Amino acid sequence: MMARGNHTPSAEFVLAGFSEHGDVQAVLFVVFLVIYMITLLGNLGMLVLIRSDAQLHTPMYFFLSSLSFLDICYSSSITPRLLADLLTERKVISYSACLIQFYSYAVFATTECYLLAAMAYDRYVAICRPLLYAISMSSRVCALLVVGSYLAGIVNATIHTGFALQLSFCGSNIINHFYCEGPPLYAISCVDPTINEIMMFTVVGFNLFVTSLTILISYIYILATILRMRSAAGKHKAVSTCASHLTAVTLFYGSAASMYSRPSSRRSQDLDKVASVFYTVVTPMLNPLIYSLRNKEVKGALGRVIEKKRSSQKSFSLVLQRN
Repeated sequence: MMARGNHTPSAEFVLAGFSEHGDVQAVLFVVFLVIYMITLLGNLGMLVLIRSDAQLHTPMYFFLSSLSFLDICYSSSITPRLLADLLTERKVISYSACLIQFYSYAVFATTECYLLAAMAYDRYVAICRPLLYAISMSSRVCALLVVGSYLAGIVNATIHTGFALQLSFCGSNIINHFYCEGPPLYAISCVDPTINEIMMFTVVGFNLFVTSLTILISYIYILATILRMRSAAGKHKAVSTCASHLTAVTLFYGSAASMYSRPSSRRSQDLDKVASVFYTVVTPMLNPLIYSLRNKEVKGALGRVIEKKRSSQKSFSLVLQRN
């Protein structure tokens, strides 16, 4: 099997996945299917709820709806393929499909980093500069921040995929992972992938540094402002609006950092698979649960939507009875 330069190869890879035992794969299929269904239902539910309730038409929930949409795309770039592979004996993926998955995964993962940073900035303005909030976080600014997050993801993915196209594959075609990801792909290349690893370490490191620094600085100012507040109710509200975001950030950045912070020579690919499961499969499922279970406004909106639906059903029933 050979793929060199910009040539279009008639090549395929085999994804090693998690286990070759049929019983284990059957259990994993059920687990990942349940997780994926919860991910889709939770994030779609959050999108519908935010759109349906006028009180949630604020910058904070605009970013949250953008995150829900992104998590659907992010999870869908990995999980359906994973589920299909768990049902087949030979987990084959073509060269082009592998690069498409690599590209889409890189776009969504990077976009989520910048979107989480934008959400931290939104909380900073809301808590530390409340009088300027309407101006600073206008609809135009919010839209630009979301578009900018996607552009950062596209640039990052284009860089990595462009360098991946220069790799050659002439030996083993088994990727020791459950999806097409940079380091496991570099490990089976016939040419020295050092430049790819350097670029990945540099670009991913830059993205993580910029976004994590933005989040850190935002929360330093938020904490200082909260400590100066005299109202206990104000402190509680500020903390509650930030707690969900901090939980989501910790889950995503913690698992991503464990994947990319170690040099290639010291990598444990089994540990990398576990970390990858967390930030590609589990985190998109947990985000809507975190924001709904810990947010009184979301709970209140859900109650209003349910009450509105009940009222509509009662009205419809009365109309039928009169007729």
